[in-house]
This record gives sequence, structure tokens and C-alpha cells, in this order.
Amino acid sequence: MATETVAKPRTSVRVGVQKFGTFLSGMIMPNIGAFIAWGLITALFIEKGWIPVPALGGFGTNAEGVPNIGLVGPMITYLLPLLIGYTGGKMVHDVRGGVVGAIGTMGVIVGAGIPMFIGAMIMGPLGGWTMKQLDRLWDGKIRPGFEMLVNNFSAGIWGALLAMLGFYGISPLVSAFSTGAGNVVQFLVNNGLLPLTSIFIEPAKVLFLNNAINHGVLTPLGIQQSLEQGKSILFLLEANPGPGLGILLAYMFFGRGAAKASAPGAAIIHFLGGIHEIYFPYVLMKPILILAAIGGGMTGIATLAITNSGLVAPAAPGSIIAVIAQTSRDSYVGVILAVILATAVSFLIASLILRTSKNKGEDDLTEATSRMEAMKGKKSSVSSALVGERAGDQGGTVLTRPVQNIVFACDAGMGSSAMGASVLRNKIKAAGFPDVKVTNSAIANLNDTYDVVVTHEDLTERAQPRTASAVHYSVDNFMNSPRYDEIVELVRSSNSEEGAASEESTTAEPAAAAQPVAAAATHGAHAAEPAAAVEGKGVLLRESVVLNGTAADRDSAIDEAGKLLLDRGAVDVSYVHAMHEREESVSTYMGSFLAIPHGTNDAKEHINHSAVSIIRYPQGIDWGGKQVKFVVGVAGLNNEHLHILSSIAKIFTNKAQVAQLEEATTVDEVLELFGKVNA
Repeated sequence: MATETVAKPRTSVRVGVQKFGTFLSGMIMPNIGAFIAWGLITALFIEKGWIPVPALGGFGTNAEGVPNIGLVGPMITYLLPLLIGYTGGKMVHDVRGGVVGAIGTMGVIVGAGIPMFIGAMIMGPLGGWTMKQLDRLWDGKIRPGFEMLVNNFSAGIWGALLAMLGFYGISPLVSAFSTGAGNVVQFLVNNGLLPLTSIFIEPAKVLFLNNAINHGVLTPLGIQQSLEQGKSILFLLEANPGPGLGILLAYMFFGRGAAKASAPGAAIIHFLGGIHEIYFPYVLMKPILILAAIGGGMTGIATLAITNSGLVAPAAPGSIIAVIAQTSRDSYVGVILAVILATAVSFLIASLILRTSKNKGEDDLTEATSRMEAMKGKKSSVSSALVGERAGDQGGTVLTRPVQNIVFACDAGMGSSAMGASVLRNKIKAAGFPDVKVTNSAIANLNDTYDVVVTHEDLTERAQPRTASAVHYSVDNFMNSPRYDEIVELVRSSNSEEGAASEESTTAEPAAAAQPVAAAATHGAHAAEPAAAVEGKGVLLRESVVLNGTAADRDSAIDEAGKLLLDRGAVDVSYVHAMHEREESVSTYMGSFLAIPHGTNDAKEHINHSAVSIIRYPQGIDWGGKQVKFVVGVAGLNNEHLHILSSIAKIFTNKAQVAQLEEATTVDEVLELFGKVNA
């Protein structure tokens, strides 16, 4: 069951900064492993490292007298910025955008001659976005057979132009910005003012605005400083677990109720797991406790500055384990002392506040956690450690962001989910929200990036762990479920500003022309190509349409549909067996007298090329208690079958067209309804 949606204004400054910070974090966090690898290599093998190795650390000369290049310099100069640039481009326009973003990033790197993390954060998304706009110009206009030529050369030419733009235009600007920002940081250090940054950083953490500061500015500047000095204090301005730990310890000793009971577990998750957001609700219950976090943060930073201590690379997540692992060889005393003193000061301030106030923190922790999630924009991954599963949630979530990304998930991601996605997409477009993405995916390929997840009721439990922050809807058929109207209303209410411009009924009929299914069965954001020829074989051929099926029951009908696929060489016999296996686990009945049997996700290796078969049973057959008159067998590779499935979905949500199918006397009439699927 879906839970209540809490709509938040999309145009607030906080939400804007939060989204920007999340985007920056999205470029850095997937590559943290590479940062850690570089940090470990640096700590071990540089000249002042634990195990100095000239060939690896990049100091001294080799036997021929040539200076050693080592791993440290090339990794920080080329590898890390290119990874960031690729990730940023991929976030905007998938792999194609990532490649172009990486090419553009190379221009900035070479132009500046120094590690270009901020430049990579600019060129990566810029490359992906501009490539996406260019692809739209000739989308659907390329003659068959020339797609690869156009795609490869357009990406290569545009990437080369972006590299030159980065070299001549962007790198001087970013170098100037990096120099200026570095001078500001050095000024704060030289004048003992750096601890004052906690006044901004600690409140920003609780408001989920820290990513824009940490990953947008501190990490790039910290890496530059670490490259020059072997360590940087900037990596611990935000990641120090001490301030949060002090607040949780104060609740352990002086709190009351649920807050006191849950504080020990939260402290372990925070300090050892590095998930700082778990202490945010404790501050939101009593906002004045932010003074404890600020005091602890300032103390930690001052300790680091006095002892001249720092980390060699970012500590992510902010666990004490990650902090110690990235500590510079000469900074262990200072870093450990900074964490201990930050904890002590935060604890003392928080304890004083709790002991001298009437409210000892016994307020509703559930309410505070909900406020925290509202600011975050989705369910917290650790909130259950504070309040457990909420009554009535049933695996769903309180959605606090506009619905922009909906996924239909089934076992294989190529049949029922594609049909359902097409049906709902048309309903949402008819309701006035064409920008809301409705995609389909195999459950095995789901990730926690969706706002709404729709699954067959027998598959919901499998999908929920992979998409914990999404609202889940369970349906018993994908063609005409009443839950679709609920989803449309959810889209309308969560996109309140956009919804004001369109007051059409949420039960509007699908648009007259169905669009091609908009996503791949893997990660979702690729527009599906029309079902063109696959090695000379069309997806739907005349011989794959039967107007009078001979099967009398469900299993025989699956065999009949599978035999048509076998006869065309589209699949081997193991795929037909997998069609039965799929049916035993979850029914492929779609509603409107339609079933679309297809194989399991594991059976895709038994597909030779995409194909669809259509069989009509005029008298109907029993399909697990439902009457079915049309059976569509599906075998799909690389989404070539999605165009015909979109056409089928459009037809079976139109009663008049279903009646035409029932009355059709020739195969040509059936193909005419589905359009030129092999064009």
C-alpha cells in the first residue's frame, strides 16, 4: 500500500541547494573507492610514506636516471578527474554522455596541468547534456543501417570540440577559481578562523545541504592541498564523527523515552558505520542542540589546525574506521585527539542543554525522523533503527519529493512490465505530466533511484528491498488496474505546481498515439528504438499471427505461442520451458482478455533475436481463473520488441480496438492495428 504523500515546494532555496549538492555527490560518491585507493597508495609509497617506493611513489630516478612517474601523480591528475567527468556525463545521458563528458574533461586536465576536479564536475555534465540535445535533433531521422555511423562520429566530433573548449576556455576559469578558493582557505588557516566554518557546516549537515559544500568545494580543494602537502585538514571539516557522537551520548545519559532508548544503537551506527544522518532527528527534536554540534565541530577543527594534522584522502562514509584509514602518517595523534575533543565538547554542551531544560528529549522521535526525511527528500536508510517500521507503512514510504521517475518491474523486465509502463505513461501524459518518466525493468536490475515502483502483487516483496525509498504499488494485472488512477493522483499532488495548470480527470483515456516505451530493461533512461529489422528478421511477422488458436488451456497456449517463436529461430526450447517457469511464479495475465507469456530473466541467454507471436482464441481459454482471448508470446533482446508491446498496450486499453481484434478475419487486419512495427 502506498503511503501519504507530503508535497514540498520545489522552488525553495533549500531544495535547490540540496538537489545541486546531491548531483555533485552523485559524481563523487560512486568513485570513492578510487579516492581511497589513491589515498592508500599515497600513504604507503610516497617519500614520506610508511613504505617509500620510488617507482610507485613517484620520487627519485630509475636506473637510467629518468625521474620516476609513479602512480600517485597520474592517478590524481588523470584517473580521478576522468572518472568524475565520466560519471557526471553518464548521470545526464547514460554511457554516451559519460564518454563525451570524459573527453571534455581531458581538455580541462591538460589545459590546467593540475588535478581538475571542479573542471571535471563542469565538463562531465556539460558533455552529457549537450550530447543529449544533439541526439534529439536527429532522433528518428537516421536511415536504417546508418545509426552506428552517425552515433559514433557525432560523439567523436562533439567530444573533440568540447575538449578544445575545456583546454582553451574552461581550464583558465577553473584554475583561477581553484586558486582563489585555496587562498581563502589559507587565509582562514593563517588567521585561525577555520574553526568558524562549523557555524555553517554543522547546520548544513542537519538540513542535508552539506553535499554542495563538502563534495563541491572541500573535497576538490582538499585533494589539491593533499597533493602539495601530503595531507589536508579540509577532509575532516565535515566528516568528523565527534560532534554527532557527543549529542547521542548526551541523550544516552540525560534523555528520556524513545530518544534515550534508541541513542546507544544510533551512536554505534553513526561512529562505526559513518552514517551521520542518524543523529539528525535528535537535533530536530531540540534544535538548540545544534550549538553542541557547532561547538564540537569548532573544537575538532581547532585541534587539527594546532597539531597540523589531516587526512591524505576523503573519509567516506564518515566512520572512525575510514577516518583512521585515511589519516596521514604524522597525524594520528592530532586526528584522534580532534575526534575525542570534538565528542567531549559536544557532549558537555548537549548535556547542559538537556539537564537545564524541561524537555529532556522525550518528544516523538517518529515525528522528528519524518521531518528529517522531509528535508532529505526520501526515506532514510537508517530510520528504522530509530523508530522501527511505521504502522501502516507496509514497505512503502512517505514521499516528500515530486514524482518524476516511475518504474514497472517484473521478473524478466521485457513483457508485462513494458505493457504496464506504456499504459500508465499514456494516462500520465493525458493528465498533463509528459515529463514524468515511466520505465520498465527486471527486478534484478532495480536500484534505489525511483520515486514509484509498480509490481505484480506476487513480486512486491522482492522489489521492496532494492527500492526502499520509493512508494510501492502492487497490482493484480498490468493493463487496467485501478491503482493506476491512484498513481496519477500521486503524480498530480506531488507535482502540485505543475498540476495547477492541468485539472483533467485522473481517469482520462490514454493519448491517441502511444509513444515508444521509454526505457531499457536494465537501468531505465534510454528511449527505445523502433522495432526495426534484426539481422533481417522483423519482430512481428505474418507467420507469427494466428487467428484461431487450438489450445484449450493455459499451458497448451504457452506451448503454442512458444512454438511460433521456435519456428522462427528466435529462441531455443529452453526458453519455452522458462515461459512455463515464469507463469508458475507470477501470472502474465494482463487484463482485457490478454496474456503475454515470456521467459524468466535468466532465460535471456536462450533468445537468438527478438520476436513476438500473437494467437487469438475466439472462445476464450481459462488462464488461472481469468478468461483470455489473446496470447502474445514475447522474446526480447536490446528492447527491439518494446515498440510492438507499446502498440499492444495502446490497443488493449481501447475497447473499440479490442472489439476490432475480436472481429478481424485476416492477419492483415491485425497487423494494420499494430501499425508498421517492422518499418
